[in-house]
Amino acid sequence: MKSFDSVIIGGGPAGMTAALYLLRSGASVAMVERLAPGGQVLATEWIENYPGHPKGVRGYELADLMVDHLKDFSHTTLRQEVRSIEHQGPGSNLVHLDEETIQAKVVVICSGVAWKHLGLEREDYFTGRGVSYCALCDANFFRGQAVAAVGGGNTALEESIYLAKIVAKVYLIHRRDAFRADKILQERIKTVPNIECVMQSVATELVGDTELKGVRVKRLPDGGERLLDVSGLFVFVGSTPLTSFAPETLNLSPTRFIVTDQEMATNLPGVYAAGDVRDKLCRQVATAVGDGATAAHSASLFLDTL
Repeated sequence: MKSFDSVIIGGGPAGMTAALYLLRSGASVAMVERLAPGGQVLATEWIENYPGHPKGVRGYELADLMVDHLKDFSHTTLRQEVRSIEHQGPGSNLVHLDEETIQAKVVVICSGVAWKHLGLEREDYFTGRGVSYCALCDANFFRGQAVAAVGGGNTALEESIYLAKIVAKVYLIHRRDAFRADKILQERIKTVPNIECVMQSVATELVGDTELKGVRVKRLPDGGERLLDVSGLFVFVGSTPLTSFAPETLNLSPTRFIVTDQEMATNLPGVYAAGDVRDKLCRQVATAVGDGATAAHSASLFLDTL
């Protein structure tokens, strides 16, 4: 069985930062990431609020820079999925992967989140046939067509602005009378001529046979309905933490995010969490990087006690 000082689960900004700091401390590191390094950053067209990039930076470019930062340090990357973690006690953890089991003195969980679904009938069927959760991934399939988007936070507005560059029309559906996004985004979206904000409304039905042909929307104040003639629906209504593999004894919030202290330590000695998978309010690239650095520092101090 392979044994490491530290195993990092997830290769997004939090995971790559944790790896960098642990490697610099002299710890042996295995990073488990079944997809390409970068996490949700790879699905972000443009990042405007990451320090050091005043003109903004493309998501994949920032991810590539983080990957490059690790290249000078010897470490192990495992392109597998974590099935479970067995916490045997302080300094002893078994991480069960698809193809093998590895041992770790400390574990840093940076597994991130998955996008929430609306829960509409046939939503799963239409996924890939008109329903999407990533504008950067799928916008070009709808070039010159009309689409709808659902959500009211930063992601919904940022992605709708990106969609508007490619598609003919964006109907942005939000259940409240005001968006929750940053004011700068709320002002910017008013200037995009091909975005129509459909406020105080919810999507109630996906219309179509084999492919999406429309979205039925209900106005909440009066119950009035409207059928939007669209070929795509982009859903941006929040996220679900990827914690199904977590030990049963790990403290989770009611929504299954990992509970940590300010040093990223969980209730299990030697197990840490960083990034979007943590129970916290602000989920940004900058906070993920800070979490990763803090978790790695805490893990390094813990390793010194063993």
